[in-house]
Amino acid sequence: MNDKASQLQRKHELILNSAGEGIYGLDIDGRATFVNPAAVKMTGWRTDETIGHLIHEVHHHTKVDGSPYPKEQCPIYAALKDGAVHCVEDEVFWRKDGSCFPVRYTSTPIREYGQVVGAVVVFEDITEKKRTETAFAQLQRRNELILSAAGEGIYGLDCEGITTFVNPAATKMLGWASEELIGQPMHSLLHHTWPDGSSYPREECPIYEAFKDGAVHQVDDEIFWRKDGSSFSVEYTSTPIHESGLLVGAVVVFRDITERKRTDKNLRLALTEVKRLKEQFEAENVYLQEEIKVNHNFEEILGRSAPLRKILHQVEQVASTDATVLILGETGTGKELFARSIHDLSDRKERPLVKVNCAALPTTLIESELFGHEKGSFTGAIARKIGRFELANGGTIFLDEIGELPLDLQPKLLRVLQEGDFERLGSTQTINVDVRIIAATNRDLKKMVKDSDFRDDLYFRLSVFPLTLPPLRARKKDIPMLVQWFVSRFTKKLGKQIQSVPQNVMNLLQNYAWPGNIRELENVIERAVILTRGSTLSVQELDDSTHNILTPQPDQVTLEEIERAYIGKILETTNWLISGDRGAAAILGLHPNTLRSRMQKLGIKRSSSLL
Repeated sequence: MNDKASQLQRKHELILNSAGEGIYGLDIDGRATFVNPAAVKMTGWRTDETIGHLIHEVHHHTKVDGSPYPKEQCPIYAALKDGAVHCVEDEVFWRKDGSCFPVRYTSTPIREYGQVVGAVVVFEDITEKKRTETAFAQLQRRNELILSAAGEGIYGLDCEGITTFVNPAATKMLGWASEELIGQPMHSLLHHTWPDGSSYPREECPIYEAFKDGAVHQVDDEIFWRKDGSSFSVEYTSTPIHESGLLVGAVVVFRDITERKRTDKNLRLALTEVKRLKEQFEAENVYLQEEIKVNHNFEEILGRSAPLRKILHQVEQVASTDATVLILGETGTGKELFARSIHDLSDRKERPLVKVNCAALPTTLIESELFGHEKGSFTGAIARKIGRFELANGGTIFLDEIGELPLDLQPKLLRVLQEGDFERLGSTQTINVDVRIIAATNRDLKKMVKDSDFRDDLYFRLSVFPLTLPPLRARKKDIPMLVQWFVSRFTKKLGKQIQSVPQNVMNLLQNYAWPGNIRELENVIERAVILTRGSTLSVQELDDSTHNILTPQPDQVTLEEIERAYIGKILETTNWLISGDRGAAAILGLHPNTLRSRMQKLGIKRSSSLL
């Protein structure tokens, strides 16, 4: 071998040994014939432990999901079979210590006299990139790789910018033969203008920045010029080459992204839709994570009484339809539980049941919560927010305490019911949704309509299928079953060993009026379990005065008066403490803001006289 050939071979070796990517050379059987230091460093296998071995068996014996990866399916060896370049975006290589790391690699066939005699595999560790890359960026990256030409072009430069090495993929993309490029200034041949056609001075070229600072430079969108005068869009990486601590050149790895650029408009539209769906998915995920934390009162509807069986029959009848349901009933009768049952029995059960408590949200925020808002639509709107209606698309939305919905928002809700569309706050874009609505209230909506506190057209739209839940005092036969269920639940929760409920205690519970319904029963049983010593449940005497006040004949007082009296009585027992573990809101099972709203609606003040 003459000196010139030896020097050229040495430069080629320096390029390969200095590349930031791992590089393997394979013979026709897939055995390693060459391995560069970057590959040794990344995999932990020494050169002598790699050369002569099948790369597939050493590094590549499983897929990214951990399943077996037969050799005949491995893209590394596909290049040996079909003579084509194979680019793989996301797989794993196994290290010597048994750990693995994600890689992106290209397997390019090596030809000699027109025959495939081996392959060169260029790979990079993408662990850090996978950690920081968002789902959106991953999708965009996959599309870029799909639309880009398969196989990277690789060429080496010395410190003067003179080409020292060009691989076959680069010559194919550029249209220049390797002998026409080696020894020539690469910048002047293929990199002499910016993408907009303006002059591109060498001193501004990121490729040569690697010579100045010794750092890797990544460029996502520029152009290279071909021999025939045409150009194509590229992304490339320029990595400095060091020898004995001195910077001696750079290796450039580039990809043709022409196809991606041609379809950029359609891709942007597609990615916009992906972004919208991603935002909806993230919002659903946040909502469902919040739902997991919710402590539901029941895992199922318990009871065998005639009033309950009647309601359950109605639930079965309406669940399979898309009819709007209005659930009526006193506080604590389980309106949310029945709404969930309707949803779970419907064809929409695979989509979310999204809940909104209209009384728990400040008036200024309820529109944003229901319909969403755009960034900057009001003070504090620092980002776009997807509303609950959009989140419930394809599923069901449960509007609890619908009687508390402000009058100025009722037309917008009516529009969703009638037309199935709305706009986010701060946006003129109409959003179409397919949402089933279940509403609930303990208020007399007919009276509110008469008093002009609720729109009559909205009322008629909501009450397509009204369900009136029976109070617990009308389901006395169900009380023993509910008591046993709550006792079992709280004994497990509190680590008690309560095994029986005396008949006199059960009689006491069955004869009480339960103005707070099942929620009140739950609180009484939990309190009883806490206070009970021994294996037999004991219940403190229930307040007879409260019993007498809250068990009037239907023609004596209204439901609103019963609610006013009960809330007032609870407030008296807590010395008018609303918030906290011992506050009235906790006893009633309400959010403190909801209780304050109730007190304002019912005119309850500390100096008020109660029924």
